[in-house]
Amino acid sequence: MIMLLIKWAALALCIMFVSWVIPGIAISSFTTALIAAVVIAIVNVVIKPVLILLTLPINILTLGVFILVINALLFMFVAYLVPGVEIDGFWSAFLGAIVLSILSIGISWL
Repeated sequence: MIMLLIKWAALALCIMFVSWVIPGIAISSFTTALIAAVVIAIVNVVIKPVLILLTLPINILTLGVFILVINALLFMFVAYLVPGVEIDGFWSAFLGAIVLSILSIGISWL
């Protein structure tokens, strides 16, 4: 249970870091980042597998690069759902999703 809370807080810190590093992404507070972390986790568990399955032919044609586009669109969807998270455009979401994915790999090693 403690590790789950640590990973949740670490993901929220990563989201805050992404908003600091990538122009066009704004998070209003750490509480908003905590809420966004929960929503990102739910979206990644429920919606992402369905989208990957539906876009399997294009993922095969692009050798999996289209998954980056899916991550960016899901990141924009989370920004739409969570008040206080603002993303200016697709390219900000694209870069933010890449940075967040790299940081999430580090969190998974905890």
